[in-house]
Amino acid sequence: MITLCRASERQHHLGRRHENWLTFGSQNRADPLADGLGALELLDEVRIAPGRSVPLSTRHDMEILTYVHQGVLSYEDSMGHSGVLMAGEFHRVTSRNNLRHSKIKMNASRGDWAHFYQLWLRPSEAGPEAEPVQKRFSAAERRGRLCVVASPDARRGSLRIDEDALICSALLDPGQHVVRELSRGRNAWLHIVHGAVALGDTVLTNGDGVGITDEPAVSLTAREKSEVLLVDLAALPARGPTGPVRL
Repeated sequence: MITLCRASERQHHLGRRHENWLTFGSQNRADPLADGLGALELLDEVRIAPGRSVPLSTRHDMEILTYVHQGVLSYEDSMGHSGVLMAGEFHRVTSRNNLRHSKIKMNASRGDWAHFYQLWLRPSEAGPEAEPVQKRFSAAERRGRLCVVASPDARRGSLRIDEDALICSALLDPGQHVVRELSRGRNAWLHIVHGAVALGDTVLTNGDGVGITDEPAVSLTAREKSEVLLVDLAALPARGPTGPVRL
């Protein structure tokens, strides 16, 4: 089954200093994507102005993966962790013990907006707070294939995450075709960062997303230069609306 979420259907919050597009989290409880897909609770696209910051907090345990698409971000949290994230880098952190660990992302540039994505995974069980880790995956590593950037077993040099999910990134030239086979009991979420790709007879463009459930594979072909994020995850029961605080 294919569940389509067009870019225009996302919640959009526009301010002077930041701009957010929220793929999940609809207040409409009849929306099948109101609580995300499986362990993937949120997928947010964020732009923040030079020198500005965005505080992020959670109401329950969460594992958060940040991908910097453009610009430079600095971050800090209440545990004393801090660092800088460059374009092309992925950053993983866990948030435990309810609201105790607030995260702050700041645009470290004085002249350019920062553009990044955050994927929030709800944990299957509580665990200890883990120190943040980050890694850059070059364009060459991601070009023409689904490069695993995060996985439970840190395969192929990917970031290790606790959840039963594989997060992939791909840069595709026109006509390139990639396939991700899905094992029994697994689903996937595909998000188009930019460009245009064909998923069967459906063409997806900038900001579009699609949930794939009870299908043997995700098979897509680039119509133009494109970048995609793909999350392969175990099917889980839905959770009620007790999620993160988002700005």
